[in-house]
Amino acid sequence: MKNPVFLGALTVASLVAGAAAAATLDDVKSRGKLNCGTNTGLVGFAAPDANGDWQGFDVALCRAVAAAVLGDQSAVEFVPTTGKTRFTALASGEIDILARNTTWTFSRDVDLKFTFVGVNYYDGQGFIVPKSLGVSSAKELDGATVCIQTGTTTELNLADFFRVNNISYEPVPIETSAEAQQQYLAGACDAYTTDASGLAATRATFEDPTAHVILPEIISKEPLGPLVRHGDDDWADVVRWTLNALIAAEEYGVTSANIDELVANPTSNPEINRLLGTEGDLGAMLGLPADWAVKAIKAGGNYGELFEKYIGQSTPIGLARGLNAQWTEGGLLYAPPFR
Repeated sequence: MKNPVFLGALTVASLVAGAAAAATLDDVKSRGKLNCGTNTGLVGFAAPDANGDWQGFDVALCRAVAAAVLGDQSAVEFVPTTGKTRFTALASGEIDILARNTTWTFSRDVDLKFTFVGVNYYDGQGFIVPKSLGVSSAKELDGATVCIQTGTTTELNLADFFRVNNISYEPVPIETSAEAQQQYLAGACDAYTTDASGLAATRATFEDPTAHVILPEIISKEPLGPLVRHGDDDWADVVRWTLNALIAAEEYGVTSANIDELVANPTSNPEINRLLGTEGDLGAMLGLPADWAVKAIKAGGNYGELFEKYIGQSTPIGLARGLNAQWTEGGLLYAPPFR
């Protein structure tokens, strides 16, 4: 999910971000807990389970960071944020990292003073409609009412798409994914638009998912990923390379099942050995123990394991890897070298 530039977030970011960014790594270590900004509830990505424990693809990234820094994947406080409140929460220092289906854009990176540390899901904006509407293309939605989350880039993308195709629509503003689902199912809007992954996650919760169609058009680029405040490169490095460790682990065949064996018996591949801390001193460069990446990977598995567990084709979300496949498999996932 996304955003033009919100005045409230912009004001807070401009005034507070630099001061709040100072030494997040030290703060997290002394606090003994990572504060992670997440979604208010999007199944597969970030939502509390029946026991109230947060689960999901974005949640798993925060647990990996907590494991790398604190040695404990459970040392995380999850702070639910909406499209409007997420940037204020990060800029003010309420959270240490925002891992919440957030699109990397120019204005967020430059004007709001945030640092995106990578992409954990390559996405694009789409539309979902009831099958009974009889629509097979978004270009057939002339005059439709469309539910759309405020505080997101979907608003501008939606306006651009309808303008380019010379068709009209009536926006139905909503605040959260839960409200969007409620309004859409109640018939308050003909269509709901957000990231295609979010549409798949939402549809999976419907009583009859087959009664709803995700239309074929993808109308934008939505590189989703974690972000931190500008001005704290040490912390940005920790989060960035934790994500890279999960991606590289999949590429090199390091899994939650074989990682202990690979640590006990270093391989002939120096890249794997450096990743796992059995060779070199990459951990020290980050201000972390040598086995920081081992702890991050063991928290839930490598990137591929997390994808399949939470949002893959065997889950109710049912997402194919697509652009999120490794670069060696025709996708865009590519971790820089660990050297």
